[in-house]
Amino acid sequence: MEGKIVKGIAGFYYVYVETLGLYECKAKGIFRNRKVKPLVGDNVSIEVIDEAEKKGNIVDILPRENELIRPAVSNVDQAMIVFAVKQPDPNLNLLDRFLVMMEYQNIETIICFNKTDIGDDSLMDELRTVYNQAGYQVIFTSTTEETGVEEVERLLRGKSTVFAGPSGVGKSSMLNALTKDYTMETGQVSNKIGRGKHTTRHSEIFHIAENTYVIDTPGFSSLFVPGMTKERLEDCFPEFYQYTGSCRFVGCAHINEPDCQVKDALENGSISESRYHNYKLMYEELKDQENRY
Repeated sequence: MEGKIVKGIAGFYYVYVETLGLYECKAKGIFRNRKVKPLVGDNVSIEVIDEAEKKGNIVDILPRENELIRPAVSNVDQAMIVFAVKQPDPNLNLLDRFLVMMEYQNIETIICFNKTDIGDDSLMDELRTVYNQAGYQVIFTSTTEETGVEEVERLLRGKSTVFAGPSGVGKSSMLNALTKDYTMETGQVSNKIGRGKHTTRHSEIFHIAENTYVIDTPGFSSLFVPGMTKERLEDCFPEFYQYTGSCRFVGCAHINEPDCQVKDALENGSISESRYHNYKLMYEELKDQENRY
C-alpha cells in the first residue's frame, strides 16, 4: 500500500493513503542502517499491522523528485510565500531571503500578499511592480473578505506546495479557507496527531483535493541558506540573469566594479532598489561569514 507522509513527530510518521485515510507508522530499522530518514512529503510503501487502529510500518521510500534543505520536506512542486501588506508591514529583506532560499533549491515560488482589505493601493502597486519585474508571480488576497482565495486554490491544484510566511500575516486563516471544504481529510489528520499542538515546530501536509497537497511550515523570523556562497548569490536573483557575463570584469560582484551592467540596470529602473539593496546586504553577510572561517 502506498501513501504520503503528512507529518512526523517523535519517531512516528503519519501516512495519508488516498481513499483509505491516515495511518500511524514507524520506520523500519533498515532506514537507520542506510542512514536514510523519512521526510514529510515522501511517498512511501507501508505494511498495515492493525487496520482497526490504522497502524503500520514504512517498508520503502519511493524515489524523491527533490528534497529541500529548509524546510526539510520532499517532492515539492512549488512554494507560496505569504506576507501581509499591512499589520505587519511587509519585511522585504525577509521576503527576498526566502526567495533566495527557494531559487537555490530550484523551487518555483508564487508571492501572496494578504490583508488587502487594510492595505494601501499605492504600496500594493509598488510590490506588484517590484516582484513582477524580478520574474515572480504575485497575487493579492484578503482572507477576511474571502477575495483571491479561489485564485490561490487554482494555483495549488494538482501540485504539492510549500506554504510559508512569518507570523501574523494570515497564513493560518488562508489554510483554514483552503481546507474548509475538505473537513474529512483535515479532520482525520487533526484527530490523529492533535493539530495545533505542534504547528510552530513541525512541517505538516494537508490533502485538500485529489493530488493536491499544501505543506504548512513553521513561521519564520530569519532565514539563510546552508551552503550558499557570495559567488552563487547572484544566480538566486532572476532579474540579474540577462546581465550575466556582460559586465566589464569576469566574476563581477555588481557592487564596487566599474562598467557593471547590473548597476546600470539599477540606474535605469530595470532592477528595483530594494531588491538590489537586499542583494548587497546578503553579499556582505556571506563575505563576512567566509572571512570568519
